Amino acid sequence: MESFKEIAPIANEIIKKYYLCDFCLGRLFSKKLNLSSNKLLGKKIKQHISIPSKNCYICKDLFTAIPWYLKKMIEVSNGYEFSSFVVGTKIKPSIVDRDDYIRSKFKIRGADGVKTGITHELSKQFSKKTKKNIDFLDPDITFTLDFKDQSCQIRSKQLFLQGRYTKTKRGLSQKQKSCENCFGKGCRVCNFHGLTDFTSVEGEISKILFDTFGGTIAKFTWIGGEDKSSLVLGSGRPFFVRLQNPITRKKTFRKSIKTNSIVIHNFKIISDIPKQSPAFASLIEISITTEKAINSSLLKKLKTLTSSPIVIYENSGKRSEKKIFDVFFKKKSKNQFLLTIRAEGGLPVKRFVIGDNVVPGVSQILDTCCNCEEFDFLEIQMITNN
Repeated sequence: MESFKEIAPIANEIIKKYYLCDFCLGRLFSKKLNLSSNKLLGKKIKQHISIPSKNCYICKDLFTAIPWYLKKMIEVSNGYEFSSFVVGTKIKPSIVDRDDYIRSKFKIRGADGVKTGITHELSKQFSKKTKKNIDFLDPDITFTLDFKDQSCQIRSKQLFLQGRYTKTKRGLSQKQKSCENCFGKGCRVCNFHGLTDFTSVEGEISKILFDTFGGTIAKFTWIGGEDKSSLVLGSGRPFFVRLQNPITRKKTFRKSIKTNSIVIHNFKIISDIPKQSPAFASLIEISITTEKAINSSLLKKLKTLTSSPIVIYENSGKRSEKKIFDVFFKKKSKNQFLLTIRAEGGLPVKRFVIGDNVVPGVSQILDTCCNCEEFDFLEIQMITNN
């Protein structure tokens, strides 16, 4: 580690040719002396030199604006619940160029750049003022200060949640239509939520999130899906959601939350959501009508569905397979029956019944045109790999 006497000659040479503010002058040598305050070191160096005060050659007195930006940071973070933060800054390239020039001309190595210096000073003062911790890896909130247009933006870390929902009324879509103005990206028209209404499963859950945590856009990972006319019963359909830019970060929900059309169960904050959608199996009850009259002995053919995978062909050329684990049926009339299957998640139920590029389909097995009147989910089970 160098001593003050060792850096004094080079510091004197710089300050006589280029006037630097206390922050910039101290920043060039503070690491060499293992000092934390650039400003105090700069003042100490200048005590031994008699020079007129001017604008800083490097930053053009940018550091004098720190109190104003500090006030802005406190204002924009007011109301946010956080324990850690990080600061990012944008400054004019010409400032960086002048800083690089001085460090190169006088062969100063290892010193923080001017951008790092101002970021460090803002972080240190904000932490001191608010008693919050600086966290470069996983902060609760991130400040972005633009010294070019004098703006201060704040962004908070995403929240991850999981839960299940049951739906006992028909006529409610699972997904909400995106805002037509921004196509779901978030704008002033939709209050930056990406949705213009809350009339779906997604909408009703999103409204709870926005009312509870604030935030902007809620992005869902659904464990399967259902028709607008389908019911979701049993313990409910699992889902995961990431909420962007929440204001509040801590909340414990009731075990069940009833909305207009659904009930949300075991809603809770989690540390992260699965990188890939988890495998699951669904117990599905399907009401089917047939073109020809059917009898119970014919329906027994449906038991063969468990013997081989169901092959699904898409128009894109993609091919996939789904397994049916259990099959139950109940005749309702000569042209109607209930089919209950426990199937691997992702089986396209209506196409499976009709036989639309799904082999084997119910119509194919029964050798008659079948139509899916409606289908309900009695239970959805996540499959974990042990």
